[in-house]
Amino acid sequence: MIGLVDANNFYVSCERVFNPALEGKPVGVMSNNDGCVIARSAEMKALNIPMGTPSFQLEGLRRRGVIHLLSSNYELYGDMSARLAQLLRDACPDIAPYSIDEMFIYLDGFSDAQCQTLGEVLRRRIRRYLGLPVCVGLAPTHTLAKLANHVAKKQPHYQGICLLTANSPTTAALLKQLPVNDVWGIGRRLAERLAVSGIRTAWQLRECDPKQLRKRFSVVLARTALELRGISCLEMNAVEQPRQRIMTSRSFGQATGVKAELHAALRRHAQRSAEKLRQQKSLTRAVLLFLNTNRHRKDQPQLSPSAMIPLASPSDDTRVILEAVREGLEQMYRPGFQFMKAGVMLLDLVDVQQYQLSLLQPSPKAHPHLMNTVDAINQRMGQGTIRFGMTEAEAPWQLRCAHRSNRYTTCWDELMEAGTHPGAIAAARVKREQQQLARAQRLAQPRA
Repeated sequence: MIGLVDANNFYVSCERVFNPALEGKPVGVMSNNDGCVIARSAEMKALNIPMGTPSFQLEGLRRRGVIHLLSSNYELYGDMSARLAQLLRDACPDIAPYSIDEMFIYLDGFSDAQCQTLGEVLRRRIRRYLGLPVCVGLAPTHTLAKLANHVAKKQPHYQGICLLTANSPTTAALLKQLPVNDVWGIGRRLAERLAVSGIRTAWQLRECDPKQLRKRFSVVLARTALELRGISCLEMNAVEQPRQRIMTSRSFGQATGVKAELHAALRRHAQRSAEKLRQQKSLTRAVLLFLNTNRHRKDQPQLSPSAMIPLASPSDDTRVILEAVREGLEQMYRPGFQFMKAGVMLLDLVDVQQYQLSLLQPSPKAHPHLMNTVDAINQRMGQGTIRFGMTEAEAPWQLRCAHRSNRYTTCWDELMEAGTHPGAIAAARVKREQQQLARAQRLAQPRA
């Protein structure tokens, strides 16, 4: 049996854990630079505010207190996701994270009754320990587990847990009602092609001959049809396959043409990409950089330069990647342009365990302990605790996040504070700053 644990309205739920005053109120989380709404509470959905609505169109509602708009707090969301994954690992034989708010759990050898009981236990435990509301879908395959989770979320009488078996009347009724484009992995264009062939529901897809589906469409669609029959075709941990490329890019808070500021932004993205590279135990052979001006500003000159820098040997060392960033910026920078976006992509990745060293090339892991130590400190103390190069907090390329909540679980300076008296809170903050200053002075003193 396979289960899918999905946190409801994950971004909003994370905010409500640390700010219970938001419970029952319309809440939206905005994208980078507070651009548009990317997550909505059920109350906000009831107001018919669609996903992707530009934030400036909702400013009037926010000022009147009708809705609450919050800046994205990805550091908090990522940490809450990691805590959810760890809780599931402690209770389940195997898990496979699918996204930041979805985790597959594998319950081989469990009976249907045991799976149902475990689902109820997990739902209560996650709510108690993390404060997150979740729904659990249980079924013999990944595709049916996705469907079961959808049903558990949409139909209240399931109370957040739905178990579907392959050939039950309930499963058949659901598949006959489900449009084929709502099946996991089937997009709009494929659904249109299937409709031409008379396949409009999930049940019709299930009943198709897999050999014909493979011949006319693809082997992936044939496997989807088998999964709808209860035949598992997705291997364990298939969703955790290493990525073939890693990219980090962001739009700026405001446009800039200053070379030093562009270098700082690219440096930040490169360091984050290098962290992701080491997390999946890969090496990169090339670094691609790009800059974009604001294409919506027709009154300004437009330019979208890019540069690809091959590395002398595959590496996951941040310093090597940063040197490639410096070289690439020298190649593509042009004065007189106001850039609005920058990005770094690591290409031609290779598994660090499978890479065969050349006797004529330096080792890609010449200083593994340094990178491992930096990653360990940043993971424990918060992203960016140790970084290469100084960063200005007010740099133009920094993201706009005027309504971001505190990073309660990853930043020492933003922990929740006990007590409500302003004087006590201020005194505690001053004492903490004095302790930090004293510690810094001790570390700065030369050792005997």
